[in-house]
Amino acid sequence: MVRKASRQQKNAPQPTPKKRALSPTMTTPLRQSKRAKSTSVTPKAIQTTPRKSQYFDPEDESSESEVAVQNEESGYEDEDRSASAMSSPPASEDEEDGEEYVSVSEKEKKPRRGRPAKKSSKGVVVANGTKGQELWRPGVKTGLAPGEQIFIKLPKAREAGKTPYKDNAIHPNTFLFLGDLKENNDREWLKVHDADYRQSKKDFDTFIECLTEKIIEKDETIPELPSKDVTFRIYRDVRFSSDPTPYKVYFSAAWSRTGRKGPYAHYYVHIQPGSSFVGGGIWHPDAQPLALLRRDVDRKPHKIKKILMDPGIRKACFKGCPSDEKKAIKAFVEANKENALKTKPKGFDSDHPNIDILRLRNYTIGSKLKDDDVLGPKGLEKIAELIGIMAPFITYLNSIVMPDNEDDSDTSDAPEDEEDDDNESDEEAED
Repeated sequence: MVRKASRQQKNAPQPTPKKRALSPTMTTPLRQSKRAKSTSVTPKAIQTTPRKSQYFDPEDESSESEVAVQNEESGYEDEDRSASAMSSPPASEDEEDGEEYVSVSEKEKKPRRGRPAKKSSKGVVVANGTKGQELWRPGVKTGLAPGEQIFIKLPKAREAGKTPYKDNAIHPNTFLFLGDLKENNDREWLKVHDADYRQSKKDFDTFIECLTEKIIEKDETIPELPSKDVTFRIYRDVRFSSDPTPYKVYFSAAWSRTGRKGPYAHYYVHIQPGSSFVGGGIWHPDAQPLALLRRDVDRKPHKIKKILMDPGIRKACFKGCPSDEKKAIKAFVEANKENALKTKPKGFDSDHPNIDILRLRNYTIGSKLKDDDVLGPKGLEKIAELIGIMAPFITYLNSIVMPDNEDDSDTSDAPEDEEDDDNESDEEAED
């Protein structure tokens, strides 16, 4: 009997499995989770703390709390995923490429890039990167009606007074401006007193144009150049300086065969209250010009000594030094000792007879001026006179550093060659 029953069960037709009907909203069958939590404890909702942005209003807090309740997950992971798939809108072409769907309201809630504006304790909004710049202050009233404007008058330059401005003289207002600039050497002050600066600069430029004509009369090698090619700017280079002041407290100009720049020796004029002077020479030359000057001092020292012994140079530049060669050389060395070598230069002996001159790195001479010597119509003639005294010294330096002809050094030794020829002729006559 047992065997027949088993046979009947095997031969009996098997019933077809029933399929679960799909809901009209679902296009694909849902995948049920094989793992179900058997515990009766209700799952804890994940607490989400949405970030608050300072761009949101307090009214958005209620909407954020509702979003947090809706985002609570059930105990089944697969059902949550399917439910989210059913509730989400259909994916567009852009979303298929990997971009997320963001509504317009969510875009507006997103904060902008960059750092937000900082608020100080007083309620003043300060822009990013602009320290101290106030964009808005509460409680400030301009008192202006719509369409009304305020016009602020720019400060005017000083009046000329009893002394009129002249092209061939430095005006006293120029000295007053330089004195004020020394006490208030900052950009904000100069912006306010821009009218005084422009008037003083124009006064100096016109004086330099007149002085250039006088210098050309003293030294024919100086070309006629405009004032912009011989005057220096008032701005300082503070990149490698310990002094942070942005402006020079003086006006200055230099003349050479190539203007204020170039390898030639220069005439220099410095205008400053209490510190004006006129100078000439080579300041901080390169290695090659300096080597040429030292070689000339070593081989032909009589040339530079003859220039230093000039009565005009001794009186104007060496404070009336007597006609003594040693004292004149000492005064010249004293004026250029700022960056002189402490030991002998390379290639020379320490017991060289002219070692004091060989140690120098600057070859300059100068004469100080009083304020009364600069101001007024006599200032132009005084400065031109000093430049004429320095002209032989400038000519000597240019003949060594940048000679016009290669035979200049040979012609300078002509007197010594003539003496040697005379000695030889005397010896032949005696024989």
